[in-house]
Amino acid sequence: MKLTVVGGGSTYTPELIDGFARLRDTLPIEELVLMDPAKDRLELVGGLARRIFTRQAHNGKITTTTDLDAAVDGADAVLLQLRVGGQAAREQDETWPLECGCVGQETTGAGGLAKALRTVPVVLDIADRVRRTNPTAWIIDFTNPVGIVTRALLQEGHRAVGLCNVAIGFQRKFAAMLDVPASEIHLDHVGLNHLTWETGVRLGGPEGENVLPGLLTDHGDTIAAELHLPRPLLNRLTAVPSYYLRYYYAHDEVVRELRTKPSRAAEVAEMERQLLGLYADPSLDEKPELLAKRGGAYYSEAAVDLAAALLGGSGSPYQVVNTLNNGTLPFLPDDAVIEVQAAVGTKGAAPLAVPTVDPLYAGLMAQVTAYEHLALEAALHGSRDRVFKALLSHPLIGQYEYAEALTDQLIAHNREHLAWA
Repeated sequence: MKLTVVGGGSTYTPELIDGFARLRDTLPIEELVLMDPAKDRLELVGGLARRIFTRQAHNGKITTTTDLDAAVDGADAVLLQLRVGGQAAREQDETWPLECGCVGQETTGAGGLAKALRTVPVVLDIADRVRRTNPTAWIIDFTNPVGIVTRALLQEGHRAVGLCNVAIGFQRKFAAMLDVPASEIHLDHVGLNHLTWETGVRLGGPEGENVLPGLLTDHGDTIAAELHLPRPLLNRLTAVPSYYLRYYYAHDEVVRELRTKPSRAAEVAEMERQLLGLYADPSLDEKPELLAKRGGAYYSEAAVDLAAALLGGSGSPYQVVNTLNNGTLPFLPDDAVIEVQAAVGTKGAAPLAVPTVDPLYAGLMAQVTAYEHLALEAALHGSRDRVFKALLSHPLIGQYEYAEALTDQLIAHNREHLAWA
């Protein structure tokens, strides 16, 4: 089995490598290719990746390359984890929206739109090249904004599934609270990427007992504190929102906080500098503790599970993924990309049935789905007017004066990445 990671020079890659090594019985990789245009950091990451495999007695071959076509040639699966514009672009995504009093964040709101506009054309070019060299390969997208990027891939007929680590994070957290194996936890997870709620927590599988009410009773204070949301809100929701919902439920509070501290991009950039220094040490043969602060917890386990299921291995039969709605949520278009539990196999992901969704959640999902449609139109076809409409439609923006100012800011800060600008 050959697996390719596009964006393999990311400082996060050793976490992925560690998962591949530990879970080699689930996903028996014979060749792993790390592809990245940043040759210097790619070699540092690649060197550590080989040492991790050696330490854990994995016999797979790891190669590095800056040649995309060579990297994807013959690959059974291609993982996408790229960041167009790097941390410098992320820094801008997180700062200029604050000038208009809007959340500055890399995956939602104006910053998320900027990232989508930079990313979608690049990802589609990669996918086209994958299809030319190996049309049966699966594309697993971890590149944000996952929902929009996955929708772009599926709209063009690519064999693609989107992946996020929010659900597996909740699964591990709830399992620890209940003192049961994570494999015993099945989430009633519903929404769009970075706009999801856990409406049930079931023991043993989709038909298992729902223990969420007891979790909220016994551990509600802890869950609320980790989400930075008040406990009474969780009690009234009778659900657990992802931490991204704080941008909606406490927007003004978040803006005030973001204006008084360094951006997350600045924090990550400093972490990356330190990590690359550690990776250069030839004696380092395991992921360093600092990497745990980088973000993306449990991504490696989720990626292994998904790739194994898609490629006919021993991956879990039910997984939370981003895939086409196709009637699963009747209040959304069929071509919307939703994030739900799905049965995953060699033919792809088939969403499980979802109980009727509370209008409190369905309304917000419908509005953000409309935004994602307009955002994808802007990413594919460009124009200031399309950018403006996407921003105006987003529930974190919504006012025409903000949308006008943010459109100008977005284009000014991203001109080098927008062919039409």
